[in-house]
Amino acid sequence: MSNLLFPLLLVVLLVPMFLGVRRQKREAQKVTEMQQSVKVGDQIITTSGLYGTVVDLDDESVDLEIAEDVVTTWLRAAIREVRPQDTSTTVEGVGSEPQSAGPAERIESADKPAEPAAEATEPEGNATESLEDVAAHPNKD
Repeated sequence: MSNLLFPLLLVVLLVPMFLGVRRQKREAQKVTEMQQSVKVGDQIITTSGLYGTVVDLDDESVDLEIAEDVVTTWLRAAIREVRPQDTSTTVEGVGSEPQSAGPAERIESADKPAEPAAEATEPEGNATESLEDVAAHPNKD
C-alpha cells in the first residue's frame, strides 16, 4: 500500500504544476504575437498605463504619440494591450450607442449645478414629514 502512495502523491503534485506551466506558455505566446502584430496607427496601452498611438516602429521598439507632437520611444515588450479602433461612424447617430462625454464636456457639466431630485410622493420608512416641513419648523419636537 505504501509503495503506491509515493508515486500517486508525485502525480497529484506534478500534474497541476505541469498544466500551469503550459497555460503560462500559451499566455506568453499570445502576448508576444500581439506585440509583434502592432502596426502604425494602432492605439495601445503600455504596461505602465500610458495610452498612445503608434507613429513608428522597428523590431524592438515603438514610437508612441502620447499628445499632439509629443512622441516617446518604448520597447515592444512594454505594450500591454492594443485598444480597438473606433469604427462606429454612423450618419446622424442612427444605430450608434450613446457616447460618453469627452473631457471638455465633463468640465462644462461640472460647472453646471446639479438638477434637483424629484420629490418622493410617499414618505420612506417612518418619516412622516417632508423636507419642507422640517426646514420650516427646525425646532419642532
